[in-house]
Amino acid sequence: MQDITTTIQLESLRPAKPSWRIAYITETFPPDINGVALTVAKTVETLRARGHEIQLIRPRNANDPAGRGSDPMQEFLVRGAPIPLYKQLKLGLPAKRALVQLWSRRRPDLVHIATEGPLGWSALQAARKLKLPVCTDFRTNFHAYSQYYGLGWLKGAIFSYMKKFHNMAHCTMVPTLETYEQLQSMGFDRLQVVARGVDTELFSPNRRSDFLRNQWGASPSTLVLLSVGRLAAEKNLDLVVQSYRQIRSYVKDCKLVFVGDGPYRATLQSQCSDAVYAGFRTGSDLANHYASADLFLFPSLTETFGNVTLESLSSGLPTVAFEHAAARELVISGQHGLLADAKDPNHFISQAIKISVDSNLRIQLKSQARLRALDMGWSSIAEKLEDVYQTMAGLEDNVSITTTRPVMYDLVR
Repeated sequence: MQDITTTIQLESLRPAKPSWRIAYITETFPPDINGVALTVAKTVETLRARGHEIQLIRPRNANDPAGRGSDPMQEFLVRGAPIPLYKQLKLGLPAKRALVQLWSRRRPDLVHIATEGPLGWSALQAARKLKLPVCTDFRTNFHAYSQYYGLGWLKGAIFSYMKKFHNMAHCTMVPTLETYEQLQSMGFDRLQVVARGVDTELFSPNRRSDFLRNQWGASPSTLVLLSVGRLAAEKNLDLVVQSYRQIRSYVKDCKLVFVGDGPYRATLQSQCSDAVYAGFRTGSDLANHYASADLFLFPSLTETFGNVTLESLSSGLPTVAFEHAAARELVISGQHGLLADAKDPNHFISQAIKISVDSNLRIQLKSQARLRALDMGWSSIAEKLEDVYQTMAGLEDNVSITTTRPVMYDLVR
């Protein structure tokens, strides 16, 4: 048996995990409130904590204090333009020349592009010009969203752009095995699955608040249904309202709470005036809302992941969702919540009713949901991301990653 001295000596001989200088490009970042912005912020925070040098490149925000971005090696801010229908959000404007100059002065080890807008495209072109390794994230089904905004005729063009964008990178990271398989079948190359993480200390059942429930008009015995996310047509929120109406036929003491905001809010309020509309919530306030509810309803079919699924599980909240995206891979129906056939809205409603009328089932699902999320902390996700970076480090523009097996396959399954 090895003694402790030998063990320590062997540990000291192991090579230290490398750290990298990473240029990280995103069109959205807090205080923007959306899944991409929050995921990017947490990823950057975690990578910096693990010793990597991150140069964050993003659009300047109206709330940025004077002097913000004065150190371009840490944060480089560019001009942005408001997004139609979401004027509180910006697209970064093209900045290829500035990025070429910036990276020529101090060359990053690799470039990580989180979004596919004008800033992301110019970053991709600058990186290729300088023969820098590039990875991208496929985070949003923009081509699928187009039909909800009267732009269905652009769906093909948007998809072609997305495919061209990502296939110019050395690696494209996707959040689920389902997305991996879909994109691979449509001609996307060099894909890797790297899921998203959740702050399990922040999102916890311990944050349940009777005071907050009282503000909602809910007693300790009231069944509170929760929906979290952008209030937009593509989120399929009409099905949340339909489920609520059906559940009230069985459970009279029932409340529906929407957390989030967006262009579909007025429509929802006209359909369901008795729901609570809590608006945007972040941090501990958002975590309190999760933990204080009893059942999470997530009917979206346009997500590539859906951070809210992980946040609800971590909060010990049973989830009803379609067998799609993150829910398909994270939620085992009957253990952490109930899944519905993605082609059957009535099945979604019946699954929501099943949990609503059975308090013993809710208690059983609650404990298992929390345990499921504990495997998905940010440190575990960062290790998988570092595996991708390790493969990319030192590659030049004309070299491709050979993909054999999706990173994080075991974890997402």
